Amino acid sequence: MALAVACLLAAAPLRAQSIEDQVSTFQLDNGMDVVVIEARRAPAAVHMLWYRAGSADEKPGVSGVAHFLEHLLFKGTDKLEAGEFSEIVKANGGRDNAFTSFDYTAYFQRVAADRLGLMMEMEANRMKNIRLTPEDITTERGVIIEERNQRVENDPGALFREQRMAAQYLNHRYGSPIIGWQHEMSVLGMDDVLAFYDEFYSPNNAVLVVAGDVDPQDVLALAQEHYGPIPRNDDLQPRVRPAEPKQMAERRISFSDPRVAQPYVMRSYLAPERDPGDQRKAAALTMLAEVLGGSQTSVMPQALQFEEERSVYAGAFYSGLSLDDTTFGIVNVPAEGVTLEEAEADMDRIIAEFIETGVDEAQLERIKFQMRASQIYALDSSNSLARRYGAALTSGLTVDDVHAWPEILQSVTPEEIIAAARDVFDRDNAVTGFLRGSEEVTQ
Repeated sequence: MALAVACLLAAAPLRAQSIEDQVSTFQLDNGMDVVVIEARRAPAAVHMLWYRAGSADEKPGVSGVAHFLEHLLFKGTDKLEAGEFSEIVKANGGRDNAFTSFDYTAYFQRVAADRLGLMMEMEANRMKNIRLTPEDITTERGVIIEERNQRVENDPGALFREQRMAAQYLNHRYGSPIIGWQHEMSVLGMDDVLAFYDEFYSPNNAVLVVAGDVDPQDVLALAQEHYGPIPRNDDLQPRVRPAEPKQMAERRISFSDPRVAQPYVMRSYLAPERDPGDQRKAAALTMLAEVLGGSQTSVMPQALQFEEERSVYAGAFYSGLSLDDTTFGIVNVPAEGVTLEEAEADMDRIIAEFIETGVDEAQLERIKFQMRASQIYALDSSNSLARRYGAALTSGLTVDDVHAWPEILQSVTPEEIIAAARDVFDRDNAVTGFLRGSEEVTQ
C-alpha cells in the first residue's frame, strides 16, 4: 500500500497538470461564467449553478432569506408545478439538491451526461421565472423554522457556535447564522424573498460548473442555448459587506445548558482568507491547523490526549475559502476531573511551547504527503471537482488560484507556519467560549 501511494504521489505533478488541461472556462454575452471539467470516468455529469449570493449578502433584518429562497426554488415556475423539478430529475435517473453558505447558494443535479440539456433548461427557467403563492411562503417558512428547531434549538453546541460567531463579528454579516435568527425567520414574507431573488439571481451573478463525461464545446453550446437568452442585471452592485470594526480586546462567553454532556473550551481568532493571487498566508494557516490539531498525530492531541491524558479531544481548524476575513479555531475537550479553566490553560501552554520549539519537519512532510494523496483521490469525484471550482469562484478566487493552491500548500515552510502562528494568536482578535452543563456553572 505504501508503495502504491508513493507511486501516486510521484505522479502527482503530472496528474495536477492533467486536471488543469481538462478545465475550460467561458463567459456568455450576458456575463455568466462557465467552467467545464472533463472527467470521463463514468457516463455521467454534475450540473451545478452557483450564485454569488449567500447569507452574508442579506440586508439587516431578513436573516435566513437566502436559505429560505433556496427552499422556495423547488416550488413552481411558469413551466413547472411545485416539486416537479425534482420529480423530473428523479425520472431521468438523477438526483438533485441545493445548499446555502455565507458567500454563495448552489443548485445541482447529477444525471446521465445526455440529460444535461434538460437540466439546463429547467435551471435556466427558475433563474428568472419562479411563481410563488402565499401558501408556498407559509408552508416553507414552517419548514425552515422546524429545520432550525431540529438543527440548532435542540443542539446546545449549535447554539453555542451561534453565540460565539455573533461575538466574533459585531458588524459583518458572518455574525448572523446562515439559517437565520428565529425571530426574523418567523416574519419573512413574499416581498423579502422576491427582493433577494430579483437582486441576485441573474446570469451575471452566476457561475455554471459542469463536470463529468462532457465535451467543453458541447456544454458551451447548451449553455448559450438555455442560459444565453436570459438578460443580465445591469443594476447589480459590487459585493461590499459591512466592515468589521477593529477588535481591541478579547471577548469571552460562557454558555450553559443542562443538555451538555461534554463541556469544552473553544477559541476562535480573526484570520485572513484566501485572496486572489495572494494565498500564501492562508496556506500557512492551513498547514498550521493541520500541524497543531488536524489529526491524532498532531501537536495538541499528542500532548494533551496521549501524553498527559488531560483531554479527550483537542484540535485546530481553519478554512480560508471565504470572501472576507475568516477565523482560525482551537478547541480542547477536557478529561474527567479537569476544569474548563485548566483546559484553557493547557491549550495555551501547548501552543506557546509549539511556537517556541518550532515545527517538526518530519511531521510536516507527512502532512504534505497525505494532502497530496487526498488531492489525487479527489480527482475521481466529479461532484468534488465541481464543488472545488464553484465554491472558489463564488468566494472571490479565480480558476488560476484553484490550480495554484495545491503547490502553494506543498511549498509552505516551517518558518512560515510559525510566523502565521505568531500573527494569528492575538488574544485581542479572539473570542474564547466555555460550553458548560448547568451543573458546572460557577457562582
